[in-house]
Amino acid sequence: MAETKKIRIQYFRSAIATPVKHKLVVKGLGFTRLNQIVERVDTPSIRGMVKTIPHLVRIIEN
Repeated sequence: MAETKKIRIQYFRSAIATPVKHKLVVKGLGFTRLNQIVERVDTPSIRGMVKTIPHLVRIIEN
């Protein structure tokens, strides 16, 4: 079975004063608290979500 590529994302800035759509994207990525790092499968949909909120998350290089 082929190994799926992963992407590590860190939630580093609060979404308190952001539009509701941005808050929903943060929740959709699976973040529950600030400075949390999650690992997701590197798909175009996940990349698109990260591209929507680049001011709130950062990609962690392995």
